[in-house]
Order: sequence, then structure tokens, then C-alpha cells
Amino acid sequence: DIIPQPLLDQYLSMTDPARAQTVDTEIAKHCAYSLPGVALTLGRQNWHCLKDTYETLASDVQWKVRRTLAFSIHELAVILGDQLTAADLVPIFNGFLKDLDEVRIGVLKHLYDFLKLLHADKRREYLYQLQEFVVTDNSRNWRFRYELAEQLILILELYNANDVYDYLRHIALTLCSDKVSEVRWISFKLVVAILQKFYANSANALGLNFINELVVRFRHCSKWVGRQAFAFICQVGMFSLCFCAHSIW
Repeated sequence: DIIPQPLLDQYLSMTDPARAQTVDTEIAKHCAYSLPGVALTLGRQNWHCLKDTYETLASDVQWKVRRTLAFSIHELAVILGDQLTAADLVPIFNGFLKDLDEVRIGVLKHLYDFLKLLHADKRREYLYQLQEFVVTDNSRNWRFRYELAEQLILILELYNANDVYDYLRHIALTLCSDKVSEVRWISFKLVVAILQKFYANSANALGLNFINELVVRFRHCSKWVGRQAFAFICQVGMFSLCFCAHSIW
């Protein structure tokens, strides 16, 4: 009653390899691009009509097809709800995390949007995997690391102070020493956001430990770029660091 069956069958047949030879070489990509709209039209109660097609597209040999799905998986999660997302999308999401950088960037750009839709216990499973985003196929792909820092600033609200200290703090420190200045600048904002997270949650001991680590790692760095990083961190978070310094003395 929602979509005429012949029309739906025509859409589902777009994943047929034979059609790529006779109709359009990028027909699978067009199918992937339209899938969230079709899913929204059908509603989550009819997701079973699209599930096999989605899985077929997610394993397509063309990275452009997988990339298209990676950029929209957070939107599909909203349409399907938490139960279907956990059952059917999380395995595909995990596969995208290990894919080519061209595919991973689609997941990374909307990482916060996807993680916030998961239950807390499932979301916590990704804490260790976040550091894998620091490593890319091409080390000169600095925009990938820049996007990671931006996403982490948002993701901080999804985890408690102890998890931030144990997992995200290390990533932030690594990004602060990046070779590209743009990555370092956004990472300084991340460091300040972490400090604000600690003190907003009354985790003063964690905040103090983090400040001491920043002092040792950057303030007393033998290289000028490290000492400059400390000055920039102070500049970005002057109010926060003054408050923290008051706690020290």
C-alpha cells in the first residue's frame, strides 16, 4: 500500500551485477544513495524488504558504493530505531571502520551522530576503537585527523570522565603533536574541552593529572613547537586553565 510492488522490485534489482553492464555502471551507487529515502518511505516495519539489499550494497566491490552508505548510516539509524540499528546496522558499521579511508571518512564525519543513538553499553565498546582513526592509509591525509578531533569534541558528552581520561586523553595528546598545524589547532580545543569535562563533572583529580601531563609533555618540551603548543592551549582555554591553576596553587 506504500510503494507499488513492481516499483519496489525494480529498485531492489539495481544491485544485480548484470544491470551494471547493461544499464549504468554506477547503478549500485545510485541505489545506495536512494536507500535512506526508500527506507523512510517504507517505514521501519518494512525494513525486512530492504535488509538484504542493504547488506549486498555494503559488501559491494566498488568503494564508492560502500562510501555512499557510510555517509548515510547515521540517518538510516534514526529511521530504524535502536533495536534494528543494533541488530542490522552495527555489524555493517563495524565493517566500515576497517575499510578504506575513502569509506571510513563517511563514518567518521558522522561518528557522534551514530554513537549517540546506541545504548550506553554498546557505545562503550567503541572507546578503544576510536584510536584507530589516528592511523590512515595515507599519512598526508591530515583532514582525516582534523575531522577526528572535531568529532571527539562532540563525543566527550557521551562518556564519563574516567572513560575520557583512560581512552580519549591519549588520542588528544597524539593529535596535539601532529605535523600539520591545522590538526594541532583543533586538538588544542579538544584538550581544553577535556579539561572542562573533568571539572564540570567534579573529577578534579583527573583534571589535575591531565594538567601535569600537559606541563611535562609540552611546557618542558625540548622542542620549541612543543612549548608553543602549551602556549596555544593556554590561549584557547585561558579561563578554564586559570581555574585549574587556581586549584593547583
